[in-house]
Amino acid sequence: MSYTPSADAPFHQQTQWLFLAVLGVLVVASVIGAMLKWKVARGEPHGVIDNLNSRIKAWWVMVLLVSLSFVFGKNGVIVLFTFMSFAALREYITLTYTRSGDHLALALMFYVALPLQYYLIWIEWYGLYSIFIPVHVFLVLPILASLSGDTNRFLERTAKMQWGLMICVFCLSHLPALLTLDIPGYEGRNLLLIAYLIMVVQGSDVLQYVWGKLVGKRKVAPQLSPSKTLEGLVGGIASATLLGAGLYWITPFSPWQSALVSLAICLMGFLGGLVMSAIKRDRGVKDWGAMIEGHGGMLDRLDSVVFAAPMFFHVVRFWWVP
Repeated sequence: MSYTPSADAPFHQQTQWLFLAVLGVLVVASVIGAMLKWKVARGEPHGVIDNLNSRIKAWWVMVLLVSLSFVFGKNGVIVLFTFMSFAALREYITLTYTRSGDHLALALMFYVALPLQYYLIWIEWYGLYSIFIPVHVFLVLPILASLSGDTNRFLERTAKMQWGLMICVFCLSHLPALLTLDIPGYEGRNLLLIAYLIMVVQGSDVLQYVWGKLVGKRKVAPQLSPSKTLEGLVGGIASATLLGAGLYWITPFSPWQSALVSLAICLMGFLGGLVMSAIKRDRGVKDWGAMIEGHGGMLDRLDSVVFAAPMFFHVVRFWWVP
């Protein structure tokens, strides 16, 4: 007799089911990748298959890191996302134009604004962490940059620094901020909201890739992301929406609510990916970095998440928090 986990199952029990499901998917994906390498590529280099296997290996690492942070609860999650924000911001700044006059502003970004944003989330001060970067830090950055007296491409430099903080720190910090939400009947399970968002958004990316390779023909935005197709977009988002609906049991949502939320975050994730691709094309690079084998840099994996996270956070806060 099979057991189906329900929304009122204890947190640890739901987490175990989710972990086993993810583990099972990774094992199956690894076996399929190995078989394709053996049967189709016959052990020889193969662009698509090698890319797939690199992605699977990277997923093992990322899932283990996220799982380890979950073991340590709120503190572990905040430490993990602080590191991710630092790595992402470093990749972003490396590819943008800065001058010696920006050093003080850059120091503020990395060593004051970034850790303070996550500290405010740790102490659950919503009234300040929700405006700290887009209001206070945004005003201070150009002030510090102007004190150097260097006006060469001043507007461009300050705008790029502000946008980097917005993407890499403010938007990303909305994932651990989910832990601060007091949802009636959902106490002690907020970690699962982070898992839900990551699984749906990243699942959409993977499924768009798979559908695109299987049936993709018409390009969606060839100038921004040549590999994305209309067929892949529709198939991937539809599949990820069904995935999200099926994961309703780890959320405070009903199945149809979970489907609508999944659809919204998948669309935001796709659009975020296009924006980040446009920035990379502007900088003349394919990837943000090479931190993760097969996945480029940290920002290459977070491009969809950073756009979906704030929207998801505020949807949950508005509709499910009294």
